[in-house]
Amino acid sequence: MARATFDAVIEAVHFGTRGRIAAVRVYQRRGAAFSDRFLLERSALVEELKRGRRFVTGQRKPFLGSVFEAGPQVVYHAGDRDVVATSDQDGDKDSLSGALLF
Repeated sequence: MARATFDAVIEAVHFGTRGRIAAVRVYQRRGAAFSDRFLLERSALVEELKRGRRFVTGQRKPFLGSVFEAGPQVVYHAGDRDVVATSDQDGDKDSLSGALLF
């Protein structure tokens, strides 16, 4: 099995007021396997992205614990924009294509 090129998978996102991400539901790489899903607040997500961790959106394949259908990579645009978005999105607000809403 080929090694995945990402550190974590964002399965779902919750947007708060003003269209900003409030929290994301994440599976995090733990060696060759992935963690159970857990919630990560926007501030923690931004810190992880600043540290160089690679996040993608996607879904876990049923009955295949560490196999995911990975979507686009998640990036953080600092400065005036202060936006968390997938690499295929361009805009002035948070947007994670490929992630479910919760």
